[in-house]
Amino acid sequence: MIDDLFFIEKQAYRQSPFHRLDARVKILAAFTAIIAMVAVPYSPTVYLAGAVLFLFFSVLWGLSGLPPRIYLQRLALILPLWGTIILFQIFLKNPYYAEFHPVFTLLPGIHVYAESVEFALILLLKFVVSVSYIILLSSTTRMQDLLEGASRMGLPPEFSLTLGMMIRYLFVFGYMFRKIQHSLATRCFDPFDSHLPYWYRLREMGYTIGTFFVRSYEQGERTYTAMLCRGYGRHSHVFVAKKPLTWADWAFLAVGIAVPVTAAIAFSLPR
Repeated sequence: MIDDLFFIEKQAYRQSPFHRLDARVKILAAFTAIIAMVAVPYSPTVYLAGAVLFLFFSVLWGLSGLPPRIYLQRLALILPLWGTIILFQIFLKNPYYAEFHPVFTLLPGIHVYAESVEFALILLLKFVVSVSYIILLSSTTRMQDLLEGASRMGLPPEFSLTLGMMIRYLFVFGYMFRKIQHSLATRCFDPFDSHLPYWYRLREMGYTIGTFFVRSYEQGERTYTAMLCRGYGRHSHVFVAKKPLTWADWAFLAVGIAVPVTAAIAFSLPR
């Protein structure tokens, strides 16, 4: 998981027309697409709206220059949890339908309804499209740029300071965890090795996790002391310089808002 964290941030350092856009523009475009997808009513027209928004996402992903494999890998990490929740919808009656027709009975008292299956498919489509834009945003924008962009858009300075520290030291603790992993590997210790006694593996992993927490606490104390020495106080905030948008940013912002809004309105109107 730590390696995945470094890999995600590494992709954001690539160079492409989409990578070079201002973070504020990408944040607004991503959230506009998500809100537009969620706003489309639960009806068969949602498939057309989802197809348009996913096609727009595919174009943006192509502009980023990232291979489709990265998108599929990240989507596969998210789908198991939320996919299970969506799957259970086929057994439940939801408020979007007045009548329910059982397709078959799984167990006595547990039925699969045709309307619930349709609802689950629509929910899956909304989820995939929405998550796709989040993956696009996180894969093409550095964490620090996201923080600065949100700050320029009005994020409270207290949040900016807290999130900035989290982002900065998240990778520090990632390096610490990687060093501990390498130390265990050089000692030929594998917590999943069934040839080692179970309680021995459990005890060693407990020691390792405890060591990691102690190091984290000590690092936090050293960091806080260093910040106090540099004048940190309750009124300290992260300074974010003003940055004007370029013509390319404005052009993409117009397209990034117009396409999702038009799709949502066009497929939400009664037919």
